[in-house]
Amino acid sequence: MIFNTGAALLDAVVLSVVSREKDGTYGYKITQDVQAVISVSESTLYPVLRRLLKDGCLESYDQEFQGRNRRYYKITSTGVVQLNMYKQEWHEYTLKINNLFDGGYQNG
Repeated sequence: MIFNTGAALLDAVVLSVVSREKDGTYGYKITQDVQAVISVSESTLYPVLRRLLKDGCLESYDQEFQGRNRRYYKITSTGVVQLNMYKQEWHEYTLKINNLFDGGYQNG
């Protein structure tokens, strides 16, 4: 994708990916799911996860998997509220941009 991926969009995408798994999901799987839709490196996503943890949008827990600890991330109620706000903002934003691209937007 040639468009800039800002912090808010990354937060929204990560929250959306994590919200799909009731019991949470682990970091590598999150990066794979995000990379399926936008071009972003793993080194970019882990700070996003840390920020969302710090902001109370995610919680984490460790679970043993094949003899190693795997860190899982789960969306919190705060994260659900934030994700819903992002969804609403994205819907309004894309409507305006699509309208502009289609020639319907006129600045007064």
